[in-house]
Amino acid sequence: METELTSKRCVACSPSVPPATRSEIDTFLQQLPRWQVTETGGVKRLQREFTFADFTTALRFANSVGAIAKAEDHHPALLVECERVTVTWWTHAIGGLHENDFIMAAKTDAVFAPAVE
Repeated sequence: METELTSKRCVACSPSVPPATRSEIDTFLQQLPRWQVTETGGVKRLQREFTFADFTTALRFANSVGAIAKAEDHHPALLVECERVTVTWWTHAIGGLHENDFIMAAKTDAVFAPAVE
């Protein structure tokens, strides 16, 4: 499914770029209703758990997310367990959330749709 976020590309991010504001996060989350903002060690992260019929499909999905991450040069934490994959995005360079994370969450959702068909 094409959205405003899926049509964008990630941009290089330096430590001098400020993290997304609460208002920006809320605006982005309107396009990503299944994603949650979590916090680990004081760092805000964007996270979603995906469920599959079996481990093979879950692993195929995780590999697909890895491929889009490589293409955008923006990499998530991926946890694959049984029939679940937890995907967590945040921008390491700024220690928080950036528009890139929301772009990649939208692209992750787009990869998920065909994975369950």
